[in-house]
Amino acid sequence: MEGAQIICMSALLTTTMSNMSTTIDALKAAGQREKVKVLIGGAPVTQEYANQIGADAFAPDASSAVRAARQLTQ
Repeated sequence: MEGAQIICMSALLTTTMSNMSTTIDALKAAGQREKVKVLIGGAPVTQEYANQIGADAFAPDASSAVRAARQLTQ
């Protein structure tokens, strides 16, 4: 993960959404969470879920994700 500024994750099924939280927890355990921003999205994902798991941003679609990623890395 050297040099990464942002990690973007997308889920297409509710059954895979928990892996987003697992990834954030792994970043915390590795001492990397403060060094990288996390952006999530996908059909079943909501802003509420992003808040719940501690993601830095939520995007409802790809074009919004690009804008959010730019804002997170500025």
